[in-house]
Amino acid sequence: MSAVTESPLRTAAEEVVDVLAAAHVRRCYTVPGESFLELADAIEQRSNMQLVSTRHENGAAFMAEAEAKFTGFPAVAAATRGPGAANLAIGVHTAMQDSTPMIVFLGQVETDYLGREAFQEVDLTAFYSPITKWTTTATRADRLPEITARAIRVATTGRPGPVAIAVPADLFGQRIPAPPALPGTVPPRPPLGDDERDRLTAWLSRAERPVIIAGGGARGAHEELVTVAERFRTGVYTSWRRQDVFPNDHPLYLGHLGLGCPKPVLRALEEADAVLVVGSRLSEITTQTYRLPSTAEDVRRSTVAQIDIDPDQVGAVSPVWLGAVADARRALASLAEAPATAPPRDWSEARDAWVRTTTAPPGALDHPEGRLHPWAVVEGMRRVLPEDTVIANDAGNFAAFLHRGWWFRAPRTQLAPTSGAMGYAVPGAVAAKLVEPHRTVVAVAGDGGALMTGQELETACRLGLPIVVIVFQNGLYGTIAMHQARELGRTAGIDISGPLDLASYARGLGARGATAGTPEELEKALTEAVSAGAPTLIDVRTDPEIASPEATMSELLREAERDR
Repeated sequence: MSAVTESPLRTAAEEVVDVLAAAHVRRCYTVPGESFLELADAIEQRSNMQLVSTRHENGAAFMAEAEAKFTGFPAVAAATRGPGAANLAIGVHTAMQDSTPMIVFLGQVETDYLGREAFQEVDLTAFYSPITKWTTTATRADRLPEITARAIRVATTGRPGPVAIAVPADLFGQRIPAPPALPGTVPPRPPLGDDERDRLTAWLSRAERPVIIAGGGARGAHEELVTVAERFRTGVYTSWRRQDVFPNDHPLYLGHLGLGCPKPVLRALEEADAVLVVGSRLSEITTQTYRLPSTAEDVRRSTVAQIDIDPDQVGAVSPVWLGAVADARRALASLAEAPATAPPRDWSEARDAWVRTTTAPPGALDHPEGRLHPWAVVEGMRRVLPEDTVIANDAGNFAAFLHRGWWFRAPRTQLAPTSGAMGYAVPGAVAAKLVEPHRTVVAVAGDGGALMTGQELETACRLGLPIVVIVFQNGLYGTIAMHQARELGRTAGIDISGPLDLASYARGLGARGATAGTPEELEKALTEAVSAGAPTLIDVRTDPEIASPEATMSELLREAERDR
């Protein structure tokens, strides 16, 4: 009789990667560090996972956030102790504000050195607790699979968000017994109750001017949301930087609740007698500084109902007459199937008010100053890019033109940080192209944001990802210049050296580079970039005088001078 041989013990890192793979985690973005050598090695050895080495931890975090936002499944970002963890933090904060599931592994100093201010030691649990749903420091290697399973569940349950696990450097390499059965990592998706469905159905049917505010929680419910809007004949607004959750070319689409939202666009929301908020955190920007939807103190008293998967979000900002804790897709599907008869409602005036804001004003497309008007850049994009292009947009004044001028017609076509973090666009585009290589993916950034993480173009080149990067180069930190001009009547610290040869910068990283100063040059560069089969940066020279769709820098400075 032959002796029974026991299976060799595996490392804690290998067991952790098994847990990640079972939860459909497919990529880990990182700048490799000495504190998690075995984790990186275990991911590299998996045929169904990919280790993506980036040029900066900030880029790694933005890529993980963008992938998770794009797919709905968590991605991993990993960084080493103090400096690496600090660099990663911006992207983690973005995931927190954007309700994006993300798993963060932070290498820590060896167990025996903890608390001695060892090399690069930081209290990572204290550091990351305010910007994550849950943060912990592992103390035993054999507990790491269990902790990872819990982290996935926390990240994806209720309002999604990032979790962080700090792991002392000596734990990942330890060999451990195979873990027992772990808690499930797939969270339940609560449905809408029958009573809630019936009350909402009656309410939406009898309202005179009902509207829906749809947010990121409705990203996976595109068809259901359209069906509900059509069945109840409601107008639909999208929340801050969630413009792709409802087709912008639909006659019921009334606009985007973003920064500087034009007053005519808000009128239908201000006059609504029923507002259904679905899957949206009522943030400062979406609510137009916590003003809308109107509350009981207002004369018109709009009635608000809210559906959200997180009970802490229901009624947190605006009083609600009905709050339902439910998955947005299941809730909308239930409403879509409910028998209802809604009276005819004419939204053409409100719809036209939004459409007018998406059109470039006279003269913008033939700018006389020798630099492109931002409107002309967006118009060039509309002429050349496919309708289902994925747009990863950065923060900056240029984005006001993009938010108004680009129509998001297809689901999952917008990647944008509601946190307003600069440097998001290029890493976000890299992640999107990894996930769906057949799609056209375009990063749109200002010169400020582009030079924060533009080095990730090298990552795109190394991985063979033909993204397109459009840079609005105006030589300013434009958003701050606008605020200074409006509030102070002068500017400080906002000039950026330029114009820089950003096309040469891109070529130095291995990408293609082009420069555009006219609509014809831009259209030619875009057309070539889409079919090039290689990463391309288009350096678009824009006019620094254009502060926003409504104002120029000179006008703002003159107004501030008159007000003094």
